[in-house]
Amino acid sequence: MAEELKDKEEILENEEVKDNAGEASGPGDAKAAETPEAEKTPEELLAIAQAEIEELKTQALYKQAEFENYRKRTIKEKADLILNGSKTAVTALLPIVDDLERALPSMKNAEDVAAVAEGVELIYQKFLKALAGLGVKQIETEGKDFDVDQHEAIAQVPGVPDEQKGRVIDCVEKGYTLNDQVIRHAKVAVGM
Repeated sequence: MAEELKDKEEILENEEVKDNAGEASGPGDAKAAETPEAEKTPEELLAIAQAEIEELKTQALYKQAEFENYRKRTIKEKADLILNGSKTAVTALLPIVDDLERALPSMKNAEDVAAVAEGVELIYQKFLKALAGLGVKQIETEGKDFDVDQHEAIAQVPGVPDEQKGRVIDCVEKGYTLNDQVIRHAKVAVGM
């Protein structure tokens, strides 16, 4: 074994010396460097290349079909979301509609206006709670600085004290956000 290792080391050293000295390899060395691929005929190489091309074409077709199925599935899911996306909101509001349907006949025959007002107030609070559960919140306006991102100035109030200048004086129509995104700006009067 030791002799075989020494022989291999000598062969490697001889090859390194030849490469470093710039000597050309002989015809025997060229055969050793050739791979089995080089020994094949051009027809065999062509057949191998065509088989690889067919395999790659098949893989590409599978990937294209897979992507097309993904695209169609995504489009269908988006359409379903658009059509049924309001399902949660409608489901949350249906109990309030039921309360209003029960309250309307009672209001027609009611003699106690305070009781009717209390009932409507309860339904209103239930409605606000349902909206809050859906992520809808009222935009605070009372005493706040005017903010163009949340408020829409529809009037200016002159002659206000200095501490109220640039602040909301009155809210004409409430604004709302849905998941912290403004869906309706609050219409306000601003001090100037």
